Amino acid sequence: MNPTNPFHISSSTVYDIQDQHSTAIQHVWRMVARDHEKVFGKAPQIGKSASIVVRYAQADDLCPDWPEAFGFCFTKETQGIVLHIVGRDELGVVYGLLHYSHQVLGVDPFWFWSEKEPAPQNYIAMPIKDEMSLQPTVRFRGWFVNDEVCLIGWKPEYPPTTEVWMPVFEALLRCGGNMVIPGTDLPRHGVHHKLAHELGLWLTHHHAEPLGAEMFLRAYPGQQASYQAHPELFQQLWEEAIQRQKDQKTVWVLSFRGQGDKPFWENDPAFDTPKKRGELISRVVRTQYNMICKHVADPVCSMAMYGEIAELYKQGYIEVPPNVIKIWADNGYGKMVSRRHGNLNLRIPALPDEHDQGRNGLYYHVTFHDLQASNHLTMFPSPASLIADELHQAFAVGATDYLLLNSGNILQHIYTLDLVKELWNGGHVDVNQHLRDFVARQYTSNQEAIVRLYKSYAKCTVQYGPHLDDRAGEEFYHHPARQLMVHWLKGDTGCCENLIWVAGERNFLDQVIWFRTLVEGAIAGWEQLKEQAQQALEGLSEAEQRRLYNQLLVQLDLHLSGCQGLTAICRAYEAYSQGHYPHAFIFASDAVNFFSTGRAALDHAQQGRWESFYSADWLTNIDNTIIHAKTIRGYIRVMDDGPDLFRWYKEYVMPETEKYIYLENTHRNPLPDDVLAERLRLKLLNTD
Repeated sequence: MNPTNPFHISSSTVYDIQDQHSTAIQHVWRMVARDHEKVFGKAPQIGKSASIVVRYAQADDLCPDWPEAFGFCFTKETQGIVLHIVGRDELGVVYGLLHYSHQVLGVDPFWFWSEKEPAPQNYIAMPIKDEMSLQPTVRFRGWFVNDEVCLIGWKPEYPPTTEVWMPVFEALLRCGGNMVIPGTDLPRHGVHHKLAHELGLWLTHHHAEPLGAEMFLRAYPGQQASYQAHPELFQQLWEEAIQRQKDQKTVWVLSFRGQGDKPFWENDPAFDTPKKRGELISRVVRTQYNMICKHVADPVCSMAMYGEIAELYKQGYIEVPPNVIKIWADNGYGKMVSRRHGNLNLRIPALPDEHDQGRNGLYYHVTFHDLQASNHLTMFPSPASLIADELHQAFAVGATDYLLLNSGNILQHIYTLDLVKELWNGGHVDVNQHLRDFVARQYTSNQEAIVRLYKSYAKCTVQYGPHLDDRAGEEFYHHPARQLMVHWLKGDTGCCENLIWVAGERNFLDQVIWFRTLVEGAIAGWEQLKEQAQQALEGLSEAEQRRLYNQLLVQLDLHLSGCQGLTAICRAYEAYSQGHYPHAFIFASDAVNFFSTGRAALDHAQQGRWESFYSADWLTNIDNTIIHAKTIRGYIRVMDDGPDLFRWYKEYVMPETEKYIYLENTHRNPLPDDVLAERLRLKLLNTD
């Protein structure tokens, strides 16, 4: 049917939702009803003589015959033209409703996170044209809401409530996602698993928590976490997990790693050869698989080929049960190679071989936390083309059964989450066109300037190594900085082993100089980009200014202040090593101020719905860095200006006319560190 006149939707449009017995459809209909009311100013009408019918697809409907498919079908009935939104199954109906919300009502997939409401309308004219959904490239696609400390601190309740989780799951569904790991190690009484299940999402597991079971040492404190010693205890935990989830949509993760997400043989040294390790992992995984099959017909199972497991598999020491999806992981920085462990960075390719049999999928990061150089509060630090290229290559070798994306806290990563949405749905993306489309959705003016900001972002990030993905997120300015300060306070002038991974094996002073040279060179780029961003704000509406700040400018502040703070603490140590203690004190005070500027940027972003959003910054932990820098500053002062904290004032600040006639009862009140640092700066560094 393709009449000339369009189909009109307005405040008087009547809907007929025929399958409200499904909790997922109930939830999503409430979303669409809210969207309708925002657009037309009135809640939608529900009735039988409806012009929009939402239902499961029937045999004669134009709806593809694959899971989660949906279609838009127009029919001519007694009440006029009727739009049927039909779904092949529950998620098909869900995606059909959300497609209607996006394409017809104009609701952005990330409307909540970007604070972008749909435009009010009197009516919407929709072409009368049947439409069928396209099959996504990836079968199981979703988010691992990992490093979720912002979500934890955002609201006072713990674990996070429906108020926190619903916007996460809604955005995921609007992106076409159908799978989730809702958080890491959250209390089981929280709503996160139940709500995800109610919304029709498949639940899957972290590779360190196979089958979603309780961690061994939490369940059996004091016992040796050895499968060889206690197979029955491990199997009891797995059985409990299977019983708890057997009636839910679950992508079961089979795996066997040690407690705390590390190789099991670190706690079980009897497994001292690859053959022994591979045999045990294969036996455990087969046991897990057989246990699931006893309770679940045709289970969907996956196996995490993470770290050492991928290496053992490629060496031929691990057997994977048939039809189990092998999950390959990137290194945390977007490159499909093995991740760095401390100072060891083998970069072993982490994709299935060309002739690999069976099903394959991916675990991929657009945000990461590794105590080294990762991005948690800021965007992916490398060019977006790296993400596209790596996923294109992975799809080309057949890794399309599964894509679990580490999504972090959503707000900081909207751009890259939107990019991956295009990839898991369509299989390919033009990065430049996607960026232009993304910016056009978010902003009504200054679009080209904002596109340039996004493109320049990865050019400004610190390139700390030889590879394309060796680019630093904001944690680079904090975790290494704290390592540096701790090493300094211990009085150790030899090599800091925790910094060898990036600064090389050299004496500590040379490591410090390496850091200072690297990050100091990046400051000008961030300053220029921040200035361009401030110019881009001009001409934007107040709402769009807030959006640009929350999505980009706050991240520029974190990078700039981080580079400045790390540079300052390095300069402090260089001066300290030369015996120039007042100078070292000044630079350490600069570090305190620069790192505090980063914290202030987060505080400024905590307005409106984002109040307290960054209050639980426990991973990057800028407050911790500030404490370290204040400790260094205090140490320098006490060491050289103590015990009275007056000598520096007398020697460098006190007027010459006072030095020999002052009375101690009027001059011995020590100046605060911040004030003293500024006065010393004027005397010793000749700055304004």
